[in-house]
Amino acid sequence: MWSWRILGLISFAFGAIGLFLPIWPTTVFWIVAALAFARSNPAWAEWIYARPKIGPPIRIFVETGALSRAGKAAALGGMGLSAVILGAAFWKRPVPLGIGMSIIAFGALFVATRPRAPSDP
Repeated sequence: MWSWRILGLISFAFGAIGLFLPIWPTTVFWIVAALAFARSNPAWAEWIYARPKIGPPIRIFVETGALSRAGKAAALGGMGLSAVILGAAFWKRPVPLGIGMSIIAFGALFVATRPRAPSDP
Protein backbone atom coordinates (compact mmCIF):
# COMPACT_ATOMS: atom_id res chain seq x y z
CA MET A 1 0.00 0.00 0.00
CA TRP A 2 2.72 2.47 0.97
CA SER A 3 4.86 1.46 -1.99
CA TRP A 4 2.05 2.43 -4.38
CA ARG A 5 1.61 5.77 -2.63
CA ILE A 6 5.36 6.49 -2.74
CA LEU A 7 5.48 5.55 -6.44
CA GLY A 8 2.50 7.84 -7.05
CA LEU A 9 4.08 10.77 -5.22
CA ILE A 10 7.40 10.39 -7.01
CA SER A 11 5.69 10.06 -10.40
CA PHE A 12 3.45 13.04 -9.69
CA ALA A 13 6.47 15.15 -8.70
CA PHE A 14 8.35 14.18 -11.87
CA GLY A 15 5.24 15.01 -13.90
CA ALA A 16 4.91 18.39 -12.22
CA ILE A 17 8.36 19.29 -13.54
CA GLY A 18 6.80 19.18 -17.02
CA LEU A 19 4.52 22.07 -16.09
CA PHE A 20 7.60 24.29 -15.99
CA LEU A 21 9.98 22.50 -18.37
CA PRO A 22 8.38 22.12 -21.81
CA ILE A 23 10.49 19.17 -22.94
CA TRP A 24 9.62 17.08 -19.87
CA PRO A 25 6.72 14.60 -20.29
CA THR A 26 4.03 15.42 -17.70
CA THR A 27 1.38 13.02 -18.97
CA VAL A 28 3.42 9.82 -18.80
CA PHE A 29 4.40 10.44 -15.19
CA TRP A 30 0.86 11.44 -14.20
CA ILE A 31 -0.53 8.28 -15.79
CA VAL A 32 1.82 6.26 -13.56
CA ALA A 33 0.80 8.43 -10.59
CA ALA A 34 -2.91 7.90 -11.30
CA LEU A 35 -2.41 4.13 -11.59
CA ALA A 36 -0.47 4.06 -8.31
CA PHE A 37 -2.96 6.32 -6.51
CA ALA A 38 -5.88 4.22 -7.76
CA ARG A 39 -4.37 1.37 -5.70
CA SER A 40 -3.35 3.40 -2.65
CA ASN A 41 -5.48 6.54 -2.42
CA PRO A 42 -8.33 6.83 -4.96
CA ALA A 43 -9.09 10.40 -3.92
CA TRP A 44 -5.67 11.48 -5.17
CA ALA A 45 -6.28 9.71 -8.48
CA GLU A 46 -9.59 11.57 -8.76
CA TRP A 47 -7.74 14.84 -8.18
CA ILE A 48 -5.53 14.09 -11.20
CA TYR A 49 -8.60 13.17 -13.28
CA ALA A 50 -10.21 16.49 -12.32
CA ARG A 51 -7.43 18.57 -13.97
CA PRO A 52 -9.23 20.27 -16.88
CA LYS A 53 -6.96 19.56 -19.86
CA ILE A 54 -4.88 16.59 -18.82
CA GLY A 55 -7.24 14.73 -16.48
CA PRO A 56 -9.84 13.32 -18.91
CA PRO A 57 -7.28 11.76 -21.30
CA ILE A 58 -5.44 10.23 -18.34
CA ARG A 59 -8.71 8.76 -16.98
CA ILE A 60 -9.55 7.30 -20.40
CA PHE A 61 -6.10 5.74 -20.71
CA VAL A 62 -6.12 4.32 -17.17
CA GLU A 63 -9.63 2.89 -17.55
CA THR A 64 -9.53 1.69 -21.17
CA GLY A 65 -5.93 1.82 -22.39
CA ALA A 66 -7.04 4.04 -25.27
CA LEU A 67 -5.37 7.20 -26.60
CA SER A 68 -6.80 10.04 -28.64
CA ARG A 69 -5.51 10.62 -32.15
CA ALA A 70 -3.96 13.91 -31.01
CA GLY A 71 -2.34 12.17 -28.02
CA LYS A 72 -0.84 9.49 -30.24
CA ALA A 73 0.42 12.08 -32.70
CA ALA A 74 2.02 14.15 -29.93
CA ALA A 75 3.65 11.11 -28.33
CA LEU A 76 4.97 9.75 -31.62
CA GLY A 77 6.16 13.19 -32.69
CA GLY A 78 8.00 13.62 -29.39
CA MET A 79 9.59 10.21 -29.78
CA GLY A 80 10.62 11.06 -33.33
CA LEU A 81 12.24 14.28 -32.15
CA SER A 82 13.97 12.35 -29.38
CA ALA A 83 15.29 9.85 -31.94
CA VAL A 84 16.72 12.66 -34.07
CA ILE A 85 18.41 14.29 -31.06
CA LEU A 86 19.71 10.92 -29.87
CA GLY A 87 21.04 10.14 -33.34
CA ALA A 88 22.81 13.49 -33.53
CA ALA A 89 24.29 13.12 -30.05
CA PHE A 90 25.42 9.50 -30.28
CA TRP A 91 26.04 8.85 -33.98
CA LYS A 92 29.63 7.80 -33.25
CA ARG A 93 28.69 5.62 -30.26
CA PRO A 94 26.70 2.63 -31.53
CA VAL A 95 25.95 0.93 -28.20
CA PRO A 96 24.20 3.86 -26.48
CA LEU A 97 22.60 4.78 -29.80
CA GLY A 98 21.25 1.27 -30.25
CA ILE A 99 19.95 1.08 -26.68
CA GLY A 100 18.27 4.48 -26.91
CA MET A 101 16.73 3.81 -30.31
CA SER A 102 15.46 0.43 -29.10
CA ILE A 103 13.73 2.03 -26.12
CA ILE A 104 12.17 4.67 -28.36
CA ALA A 105 11.07 2.01 -30.86
CA PHE A 106 9.38 -0.08 -28.15
CA GLY A 107 7.65 3.04 -26.81
CA ALA A 108 6.48 4.01 -30.29
CA LEU A 109 5.19 0.48 -30.91
CA PHE A 110 3.27 0.58 -27.63
CA VAL A 111 1.69 3.96 -28.44
CA ALA A 112 0.87 3.02 -32.03
CA THR A 113 -0.92 -0.16 -30.98
CA ARG A 114 -3.19 1.45 -28.38
CA PRO A 115 -6.86 1.63 -29.37
CA ARG A 116 -8.38 4.97 -30.26
CA ALA A 117 -10.22 6.77 -27.44
CA PRO A 118 -14.02 6.44 -27.65
CA SER A 119 -14.45 10.23 -27.72
CA ASP A 120 -12.28 10.48 -30.86
CA PRO A 121 -14.10 10.77 -34.20
